[in-house]
Amino acid sequence: MTALAQRLRVVPLAAVVTSPLQRCVETTDALLEGRDPVERHEDQRVGEVRYGDWSGQELKKLAKDPLWNVVQNHPSAMRFPGDGGEAMRDMQARAVTAVREWNARLGEDAVYAVVSHGDLIKAVLADALGVHLDQFQRIVVDPASVSIVTYTAVRPFVVRTNDVGGDLSFLVRPKNRRRRRRAASSDAAVGGGPGASA
Repeated sequence: MTALAQRLRVVPLAAVVTSPLQRCVETTDALLEGRDPVERHEDQRVGEVRYGDWSGQELKKLAKDPLWNVVQNHPSAMRFPGDGGEAMRDMQARAVTAVREWNARLGEDAVYAVVSHGDLIKAVLADALGVHLDQFQRIVVDPASVSIVTYTAVRPFVVRTNDVGGDLSFLVRPKNRRRRRRAASSDAAVGGGPGASA
């Protein structure tokens, strides 16, 4: 966690939106320690999948449940059993809605962090990549990793996924007070372009 906080220290965050679960709140505390004040918001919509009867169970036990294969191979059909169990497609819808609403609220120039959980981050990345939820298990999201999505008027761009050590200083916006920054282009770079850090 300390390494992640150090990597993000150079990035002037407009806000941090966090899941209300304790581990995410603690991560947010670590990220904001020693920084100038940053807007901080807890948002239930970026909270963990509501696992119902699966909550608190050991993974090796759950792997024997017939529903395990549904989670692995057809997550869009999965609704976790029991009281409060959530459908994976509903989790994706609430998470993507939350991220897009925060993006609109904070503005197109804002760089902000969402501190959340693996499956939720993978679901947001799948949406940004235009990949069906049934393929989201192909995406890897490690603890304390950074994934970056830039939203434009037409489409999102996935800039990084599961980054556990790269330089994040390219997220610092250049200070140019004379001209207002142009809106982010919705056009993709032809031939690969100059790269995200250019």
